[in-house]
Amino acid sequence: MNSMMTSLNGSGTKDPSTRSVTGSTTAVGMGRGLALAAALLPSLALAEDAAVPDKGDTAWMMVSTLLVILMTVPGLALFYGGLVRTKNMLSVLTQVFSIFSLISILWVVYGYSLAFGDGGSFNWMIGDLSKLFLAGITPDSTAATFTDGVVIPELVFVAFQLTFGGITTALIVGGFAERIKFSALLVFSVLWFTLSYLPMAHMVWATGGLIFEDGGLDFAGGTVVHINAGVAALVGALVIGKRLGFGRDPMPPHNLPLTLVGASLLWVGWFGFNAGSNLEATGIAVLALLNTIVATAAAALAWMFAEWVLNKKPSMLGVVSGAIAGLVAVTPAAGLVGPMGAIVLGFIAGIACLWGVIGLKKSLGYDETLDVFGIHGIGGIVGAIGTGIFVDASLGGVGIDHSIATQVFIQTKGVLIAIAWSGVVSFVLFKLIDMTMGLRVKEEEEREGLDTVSHGERAYTNN
Repeated sequence: MNSMMTSLNGSGTKDPSTRSVTGSTTAVGMGRGLALAAALLPSLALAEDAAVPDKGDTAWMMVSTLLVILMTVPGLALFYGGLVRTKNMLSVLTQVFSIFSLISILWVVYGYSLAFGDGGSFNWMIGDLSKLFLAGITPDSTAATFTDGVVIPELVFVAFQLTFGGITTALIVGGFAERIKFSALLVFSVLWFTLSYLPMAHMVWATGGLIFEDGGLDFAGGTVVHINAGVAALVGALVIGKRLGFGRDPMPPHNLPLTLVGASLLWVGWFGFNAGSNLEATGIAVLALLNTIVATAAAALAWMFAEWVLNKKPSMLGVVSGAIAGLVAVTPAAGLVGPMGAIVLGFIAGIACLWGVIGLKKSLGYDETLDVFGIHGIGGIVGAIGTGIFVDASLGGVGIDHSIATQVFIQTKGVLIAIAWSGVVSFVLFKLIDMTMGLRVKEEEEREGLDTVSHGERAYTNN
């Protein structure tokens, strides 16, 4: 292992998953790249009080934070916006933008504390409120990294983690786009973020968390982000029901060039998502960056050629959908596997997600508008389980101290926990909201389109 995993705590054990905060001297759970910690090293040293953040690491984390924001607004918004019908474009843009804004506030009010605090007897599931309203965090507070004695400002860690909560919650809207009430969506977002995202983040990335302590690997969010959001989107699609005319009326994407622009912004922003999860500008960050390129390219080509064989023509939408599948699959593996392993993961994800979108959905007959589960859910499962294979040193990964079979078993347990947790929480929330304020717009409003009904605007005019 390289120098990022050499620090020791007082007990002599290793664990890059512990974040300590100098200035407040409170330990909080780590955040991205944590997965690395879970299996490779059981505990990370507290940062030295005298440690000073390196300007290069700080700058990299600030850039990574901005890149993840770019993924969401405008990346995800444009990707989704181009895929819906003209009459619903602005509604999707507004939903993504508003949810990201909403979660940003909730994160600094209580989300950060619950995700990375010490929950006492409930620490296996959730943190505490010791940092409610970011109490005790100042510009001088620092968070530890993977390298002993190396720290970053805690505020940049807070900001970086904020972007993950925002994009995860925003991803869900693609499952039931074109038919949900805006007010109901905002209520759901608040509750789901609180009851599903924060517990999953704590269980996977915080010391004491259920999946973390089991040794689950999730470098940048395969379970926390993609499986979590993908399952919620599928549950929402099933509870809300199909769009009017689904299976009868044509519902093609209205602006594929915008979808390509959105996908391209997602790919660029994903470098912050994955490489930033290392928390330092080191060789592991570069590995994550390279893996994010090659896995994405492999998945895009795999989807394209498979579609070419099946439909006799390779579509632009297929290529960019494959690219997103590759980005999803490499997320949990980014800093843990070698480039060749990343290519294989990407190739498998491209084929698997194509099946999820045109095979699974068709056979089960559900209407998940923008295939959040088909790409993020299935891609996240492929990536999470595949990480347990390709992390092995014999396959070019960083290495584990037990067998591949053991790690795959651990990864699979983590996947099942994420599916069950998000599935149950999402189902209960959707049902409660439907019974109280209603989830779906009226039929005549759905026919007219959510742009004018919900927001009083049109994306395009004749003027």
